[in-house]
Amino acid sequence: MSLSDASTADNGGPENLANEIEALGEKLKAARQNIGHVIYGQENVVDLTLITLLSGGHALLIGVPGLGKTLLVETLGTVLGLNDNRIQFTPDLMPADILGSEVLEEDETGKRSFRFIEGPVFCQLLMADEINRASPRTQSALLQAMQERKVSIAGKNLPLPAPFHVLATQNPVELEGTYPLPEAQLDRFLVEINVGYPGNSEERQMLLATTGVSQNTAETVFSAQSLMDAQQLVRRLPVGEHVVDAILQVVRAGRPETSDVPDVISHVSWGPGPRASQALMLACRARALLDGRLAPSVDDVLALANPVLRHRMALNFAARAEGVTLDSVIERLCAPLR
Repeated sequence: MSLSDASTADNGGPENLANEIEALGEKLKAARQNIGHVIYGQENVVDLTLITLLSGGHALLIGVPGLGKTLLVETLGTVLGLNDNRIQFTPDLMPADILGSEVLEEDETGKRSFRFIEGPVFCQLLMADEINRASPRTQSALLQAMQERKVSIAGKNLPLPAPFHVLATQNPVELEGTYPLPEAQLDRFLVEINVGYPGNSEERQMLLATTGVSQNTAETVFSAQSLMDAQQLVRRLPVGEHVVDAILQVVRAGRPETSDVPDVISHVSWGPGPRASQALMLACRARALLDGRLAPSVDDVLALANPVLRHRMALNFAARAEGVTLDSVIERLCAPLR
């Protein structure tokens, strides 16, 4: 038995795992249908977001205004039974506006004491809208929360509700007055999701459904506990050695120091770290689970390499001058697996 198969044996064997995957598949199918009642088209965006949440991670959604990014997060909160909050990031937003602050109160006896008022980060699904509009100091307020699921206030560590996920958005059009996210914070996002325009039929359907008197609504399918159970099931999926080798091959080939790919050596300034391998492994497991499969395949690695690696790599000046894109470099990394 390989190390990657050991967790299956410890939890009731393959038959029990298959039954759990089948039961969860029905709930995920119902969740997708409910999301589809509100979000028209964007199947790939919805699937990548669900993969992120099943993996227990955070996602960065990039797209122009009006594509339904905020509505998607609100709908996910409803469908998954999570307590959700939204923060509109602006240049004057302060860390206390996210984390909360202590206030001095006086009771009827005249005794004074401090009371902590929780900020919007104390939720299960946080929508960080236009995250790159806030200053680096404010952006960094989310670093500990995203990585450790807790925040430090007045010398105390306060745990965040479980599960805790951040879905942040960025507008790629208006860059004036924005602050690019530091590499350390980008690496905390499991995937970067490009939200494109809907197709003609989807936009037509959306036009007819959203401009009338009534609008469709989504129903709750999951609960916070059932989502956490699904996240544990994702980690129990066995992974074949050939899939592990494919993940390592793609990630390590993206590092100029260890790569033998000419495009990487000449065009990449810095590559993905070990957290990228972990993210790709979890995402592949979650994608297999979303499709009702018992184990991930190399096709999952190929499908998820771009959203997992794109924000964890940077091109050098020569690459930008020559018009080289990260998408083309990642495609080159995946070519040997096709």
